[in-house]
Amino acid sequence: MAGGRIFIQSDWARALWENEREAWVSCKIPGAATLYGSIKCQGLGKDGIPVVTASEGFEVTEVTKKSILISCPDGNAASKFIVPYAIFSRIHTKSITSMDISSGGGLGVSCSTDGTMRVWQANTGELRRELIGHVYDVNTCRFFPSGIVVLSGGMDAQLKIWSVEDGNCSVTLNGHKGGILDTAIVERGRNIISSSRDGTARLWDCGMSTCLAVLADCGTPINGCSIGEAENTLNLGSPQHQPSEREIGTEGKLLLLAREDKKLQGIGLLSREPIFMFEGSDAFNCCTFFSSTYVLAGTQDGNIYQLDVRNTQTPVQVINRSGAPVLSLLPCREGFMASHSDGSCYIIQQDQDYVVDFSGPDCDPIYKVIAREKFVYTCSRDSVVRKYQLLNF
Repeated sequence: MAGGRIFIQSDWARALWENEREAWVSCKIPGAATLYGSIKCQGLGKDGIPVVTASEGFEVTEVTKKSILISCPDGNAASKFIVPYAIFSRIHTKSITSMDISSGGGLGVSCSTDGTMRVWQANTGELRRELIGHVYDVNTCRFFPSGIVVLSGGMDAQLKIWSVEDGNCSVTLNGHKGGILDTAIVERGRNIISSSRDGTARLWDCGMSTCLAVLADCGTPINGCSIGEAENTLNLGSPQHQPSEREIGTEGKLLLLAREDKKLQGIGLLSREPIFMFEGSDAFNCCTFFSSTYVLAGTQDGNIYQLDVRNTQTPVQVINRSGAPVLSLLPCREGFMASHSDGSCYIIQQDQDYVVDFSGPDCDPIYKVIAREKFVYTCSRDSVVRKYQLLNF
């Protein structure tokens, strides 16, 4: 996706269809002057779809009621901008720092700097439960694969496991000396992994409420973690001691750690052995598996690194579409989704000649992006959950 990047007025749909009938666009081109222009609504076509024209330097090639595809030939750039399918603004009153959607797509869970963690209907945003028990802010929350149990981690250094059905906390895990920054669930969830501001990553037994192992002690905050099946030819090492019978599903898994000291670390989950250490341009904020061979990791200075786990000396590619910190990464078909602290959230696909951009937040950080079936959910500093529908995607 080399070339420029197209920007559009954050409320372009409202501006075009309801009020001014005009919205601004621009294209930032590396090494050249930024192009500025506008798009205008000229009325409705016979099919009821607005007819939109662009000023010189820009082209509008597709318009629906929820999206618009704009290209800038001189900047070698094209973006399809999508407006929200639904907006949930009553779940929280302040910044939403983490969110997840259940595997079936029916429920959402989110936590906020307003001190609340809540479960809600993913189709309407209607509140179902409030999960009360953490002492300070909750940093991360996610569903177990069952979709009826939630895992959370907070600044109180505690991990908690909750029942969605009655809101009770059945398990509290203590052991970290600093706030929990991220979690990962091993297979069905008998074991989980946490990463913390205290510099450690730990493996836990949920049923016995115990820590099975300190997987890494990095001496620096671990901002993100992710686990995935490793490519067969990758040597994950052998455990020095016989694993506990309570350790389930760790064989053949690679653990990624996004570290504050500019390093992305790979660890054999069963062996606990270091597999690779890659140094990036800035602190790593998040990481995810693109496949069993490729991983993605995002940094504080906006770089997204794609690495081959078999040889991490040189990145497969480095993408910098926004200089703002990368806050969330998610594999998506033949590409990935990313969100940044400048409010940008997008999908880059290898087989598409345009980027899908999600409109809505106006420069507010998007802390998390989640995809379920044909829907994408984002949560932002503006206390809003936005739901987008991906049609013909």
